[in-house]
Amino acid sequence: MREAIAKPQSPVVSVLFQKTTKAAIPPYNNHFIPLRPPPSFSLLPTQTKFHLIPTKTTYFGSAMASRDTVKRAEQLVETAMKGNDTSHDAFHVWRVRDLALSLAREEGLSSNPDSMEIVELAALLHDIVATLACRDPSEEKLVENFLEEEGIDDTEKIKILSIIKGMGFKDELAGLGNHEFSTEFGVVQDADRLDAIGAIGVARCFTFGGNRNRVLHDPAIHPRSDLSKEQYMKKEEQTTVNHFHEKLLKLKDLMKTKAGQRRAEKRHKFMEEFLKEFYEEWDGKA
Repeated sequence: MREAIAKPQSPVVSVLFQKTTKAAIPPYNNHFIPLRPPPSFSLLPTQTKFHLIPTKTTYFGSAMASRDTVKRAEQLVETAMKGNDTSHDAFHVWRVRDLALSLAREEGLSSNPDSMEIVELAALLHDIVATLACRDPSEEKLVENFLEEEGIDDTEKIKILSIIKGMGFKDELAGLGNHEFSTEFGVVQDADRLDAIGAIGVARCFTFGGNRNRVLHDPAIHPRSDLSKEQYMKKEEQTTVNHFHEKLLKLKDLMKTKAGQRRAEKRHKFMEEFLKEFYEEWDGKA
């Protein structure tokens, strides 16, 4: 392989090549970006120099959505999620995106650029519809309009929207979950659910409950079992700790991918140990 040694100047950059055995990560916008994938380039020869034309983003051998589209999607997330409590803020979305891409690589999707693009955009946009529709039902088509404006292929757009619409826990309670799911769907849903369990899940659960002034724990209020979608959505008084039993402790067995199942085991065990300690401290035994 050849290594490009370049100083970024404009969208079209002239570079010289040196012979080497390992491709370097090129700088982007005059900076190295350690946590974000750098852009890949197509090469067009012009005498002794080459011009770099940004195409899809390549990260560890896998192509993902174009950086411009991703950047605009990130901006949309920050705008849409602004004002949410920190259990459902932009940082939640960034974690889900990172998890989804990591699971996708473990599930063998990294060789398929279209699949990686679907995963990244679905993960980034997964909470926007629910967030905005609660405030203004007319905003329900915002994500669909965004994908159209970005020129996303119709087939990919349909897959992205299908993932977003089918991710909800309440739909699975109603038997409306995606029974014949794609791997892209599986990794995005698993990523969202992984962020609801483990240490992050514990922190988010108490943040969510505190934001809604829920009772921390009341031994007289028992967790509801065998919930229907209607019961789950019912705005009756519940405690924050009961949410572990009504939802979070069930998520491990609802993971769709092998990679998600492996990660869920550790996070699930952490929650069980946390609750054991919580109850002992509540009862004055620890």
